[in-house]
Amino acid sequence: MTAMPATPTALPPEAQDPGRPSPGWRLRLYTVIFEADTRAGRTFDLTLIAFIIVSVAVVVLDSMTGVHARYQSLFQALEWFFTLVFTVEYIARLLCVRHPMRYARSGFGIIDLLAVLPTYLAVLVPGLESLIDVRVLRLLRLFRIFKLAAYVHEFGSLVSALAASRRKIFVFLSFVLLVVLVMGTLMYVVEGPQNGFSSIPAGVYWAITTMTTVGYGDITPQTSLGRIIASAMMLLGWGTLAVPTGIVSAEFIAQRPRVPTTRTCRECLSEGHAPGAHFCCDCGARLLPWQHDSAEAR
Repeated sequence: MTAMPATPTALPPEAQDPGRPSPGWRLRLYTVIFEADTRAGRTFDLTLIAFIIVSVAVVVLDSMTGVHARYQSLFQALEWFFTLVFTVEYIARLLCVRHPMRYARSGFGIIDLLAVLPTYLAVLVPGLESLIDVRVLRLLRLFRIFKLAAYVHEFGSLVSALAASRRKIFVFLSFVLLVVLVMGTLMYVVEGPQNGFSSIPAGVYWAITTMTTVGYGDITPQTSLGRIIASAMMLLGWGTLAVPTGIVSAEFIAQRPRVPTTRTCRECLSEGHAPGAHFCCDCGARLLPWQHDSAEAR
């Protein structure tokens, strides 16, 4: 008699779906902190950004000698208050993600740590207060609210356009390098050291500043022939600046648009998944069900 196969025991949700976060308070906290498309998420980000902006303003004002001498005690108290707030936020982010060390090693995780670490280090090592200015990097989170993630997506499209046109840009930069080398050498021969063109690198420096229409004026041609060459370089600079812009713009327009969101993958912490996506486009883990204000209203 053939033995019947044993009925498989029910697996926990984590084992059945390793890409889906476990339910409970960690999932609710994760939704508030990382999902900026929900009402609670936007409220959290707005409150956090208000703290960030005020804390940066405190750092800026504290750098002014007169203001620092008058409000030193207030600034010190505010700095510790903001440090404690950001410390609690950093710990909360580590607690609600499935892989805390992965988040701690990510870009935003390092920024979060740098935002709170200087204040604590300043107590142990005097003179480190200037490192508190690194908190201004946290303003990058402005892209996570009010659908501003579209700007992050467009930045990614710009990077893709630059990568797609890198060969054309390389050829163009090679041509520019050839022009500035030839024109710089020519100006070294025409003007000479007596007019500030002491070497070929000095002439190349002048050619670069002239072609880019910067024109610092520290080196200027004095002869008639040198001024004619300089005029040609100025006119050439107008057209030169437009070429890379046209190359990148053509590739940028060719990028296929998509609707970005702030949906975050629980496993790899990547953002920008489409509203109808069920799996992460980077690691393949299952995404959380799409949540929006309309869903909350129902």
